[in-house]
Amino acid sequence: MFVSLIGDDNIRYYGSHLQTVAEAINVGDKVTAGHVLGTVGNSGNARGLDCHVHFGISQPTEPGDWIIRRGQLNPYPYLQAWERGENLTPVLQN
Repeated sequence: MFVSLIGDDNIRYYGSHLQTVAEAINVGDKVTAGHVLGTVGNSGNARGLDCHVHFGISQPTEPGDWIIRRGQLNPYPYLQAWERGENLTPVLQN
């Protein structure tokens, strides 16, 4: 299971291997920080592994474009900045 969001910055944020997706999440919904999107799991090709979330940052993609969907850059520096309260938008190379 996964959740894919296009931010106001036109960046795609993707979380996969979820156990559940929140029932309140619908296509086209606007979410804000703190909004529960789902629960951590090990679904898809992560079955049998420890529960985790694969978090990817990429340009918006077409359905089935798994190479880009998995992420185009290391998300960790952005996660650290957001945890510190910094409003940092990822920069993608074209």
